[in-house]
Amino acid sequence: MYDELYEVWKKEKDNVEIQGLPRNFYAKIAGYIKKMEEENRMLDKETTKAKLLDREFRNVKIMVGELFQIRYKKLRENVARAALTEEEEKLFGEVLSLTEAYQAFSKDVLRGHLANIEKGGKHSMMVLRFVQEIPALVGSDMKTYGPFGPEDIATLPPENARILIKQGVAVEVDVK
Repeated sequence: MYDELYEVWKKEKDNVEIQGLPRNFYAKIAGYIKKMEEENRMLDKETTKAKLLDREFRNVKIMVGELFQIRYKKLRENVARAALTEEEEKLFGEVLSLTEAYQAFSKDVLRGHLANIEKGGKHSMMVLRFVQEIPALVGSDMKTYGPFGPEDIATLPPENARILIKQGVAVEVDVK
């Protein structure tokens, strides 16, 4: 997966127009990041393998972050719908909340999660902005979210989001 990501990142950097990605690219990246996080937790931090994995993990996060920035800039300037992944096509169908939604999506992918975004801009997840620090939590979908600090933006299942809003630790970001 690392080699595939590197090739995609390099191709996107070297071309003016947005490049086509496999339709399931972000799902594969989120799974890859999650797998690396799990593997890293089980390794002794002093081993060579752990140090190499840590380096790979940092490189992956840098490449994915840059890939999001490059593609986002290109999408804002000229949307080539045929080159979009499934997730990007769904996200960019609704222009009004483009910046907040894409930033939340990129943060989720970098955390190893893939938010479920429905066509037509209807999110089965809620976008929140945290107003105080909270530890990681297990969502109603049994995925781990967080930890979060003040001003972090994330997407969470509606059941969890409503509880956090009610407790005053987060506010909903209007993405309409």
